[in-house]
Amino acid sequence: MSKIDLSLKNLDELFPDNFSQEQIAKAKTVFLKELALLSHKFYGGKMQTLPKAGVYGFNWFNVYYTPGVSKISTTIRDNNDTSFEISNRGNMVAVVSDSTRVLGDGDCTPPGGMGVMEGKAYLMKYLAGVDAVALCVDSYNKKGEHDPDKIIEFVKMLQPSFGAVNLEDISQPNCYKVLDTLREECDIPVWHDDAQGTGSVTVAGLINALRIVKKEIKDVKIVMYGAGASNATIARLILQAGANPENVIMFDSKGGLHKDREDIKSDARFYRKWELCQKTNPNKVNDVMEACKGADVLIALSKPGPDVVKPEWIKNMGTKPIVFACANPVPEIYPYAAKDAGAYIVATGRGDFPNQVNNSLGFPGILKGALLVRARKITDEMAIKAAYSMANYAEKKGLSPDYIMPKMDETEMFAYEAADVAMEAIKNGVARIELTWDEVFNRTMEDIKQTRATIDMMMQNNFIEKPQEEMLEKALKVAIDAVK
Repeated sequence: MSKIDLSLKNLDELFPDNFSQEQIAKAKTVFLKELALLSHKFYGGKMQTLPKAGVYGFNWFNVYYTPGVSKISTTIRDNNDTSFEISNRGNMVAVVSDSTRVLGDGDCTPPGGMGVMEGKAYLMKYLAGVDAVALCVDSYNKKGEHDPDKIIEFVKMLQPSFGAVNLEDISQPNCYKVLDTLREECDIPVWHDDAQGTGSVTVAGLINALRIVKKEIKDVKIVMYGAGASNATIARLILQAGANPENVIMFDSKGGLHKDREDIKSDARFYRKWELCQKTNPNKVNDVMEACKGADVLIALSKPGPDVVKPEWIKNMGTKPIVFACANPVPEIYPYAAKDAGAYIVATGRGDFPNQVNNSLGFPGILKGALLVRARKITDEMAIKAAYSMANYAEKKGLSPDYIMPKMDETEMFAYEAADVAMEAIKNGVARIELTWDEVFNRTMEDIKQTRATIDMMMQNNFIEKPQEEMLEKALKVAIDAVK
């Protein structure tokens, strides 16, 4: 068994030399899952609450609480917008989920999404200096059904305490009603990261993949496998970014989306899918193999793989095919298998493979930009602007088939993204205040640096305890044993 570097670099090298690529890919997944469970038990979760104001003597409690705090209450009473600057509301996001569509695991019961929601909060803080709270809610009604109106009412009620809301892991069709209603009826940004977030980063990856293969988005044939909230929103944003709807074919579990899909038309809850039925796939193609013939791009966000996307589909594609296999936690086809089938560029949602197309590259910077100008909503134009911000940042670093997206450790990218999104919010007329691009960029970088310095200080002083070596070794043993 290899010695494990605490940084978890070069995961492939942890496993025996005689392991095949498929065994290594499976073992990495088992290792990361097992280590997640052990580390979450070790830490008791990932987030905590700490003050950001100092205590310099006992009377400071009279400043922070009574009687001094009365002035804060009356100031906000007289002008609610002051709550963004004299409370933590201006940098605070609620991460809200009913846990009905958690990654690839489906309905995990209301508290089952806490690990993911805390993860969102952690990434927001570390990557963009945004404070966030995980809020998993019970959306069951008296009939034992998940009721989207309960989530809508909950989010409306919490608005006064937050600067933005990140919706997460809400199953379709409820997710469409929840997002579209709250976007229109709330006075703060409500963002569905599985939809708009995944859409934004996927458009970013597609922009650069097409730059590499020297193809225009208006000309390419795109096959989309999976028609959930993520892929449906990706399709909408791709069309807004210039794709020809006649060149787009989307599949759900019953076949291609097109105008003859009466099952979708007859269910008003799936109105977003019906919109795509009316716009795309004019030839009413129902077979994936046929759809992939000569296709330039295959974007899969369906169910965890491997072996969900078939090598034969990729072999049937056109020149220099682009394959995005973004199901979590296991892609629909492993990158090595997609490459063996002829894919020129392959992306997944995971950071342990090249080309991570994951919404973690989007939501921290996007929400930071929206918060800093106190936006009332995040428009589709802001999401597309973020996509070009990510894509252009990576292009400046130098594109290659294994580098189409920025990486999560490229800190400045999040500040660029925040600034670009903030400027688009001002342009779209949804910002409460106006800042310059430099002001947003500099503020974001300052907040990121402060967060990182705080975490480093806590680690150095053992306020954040180092994981035990036995914990990593146990996770590795479980992974190796699982795939032998």
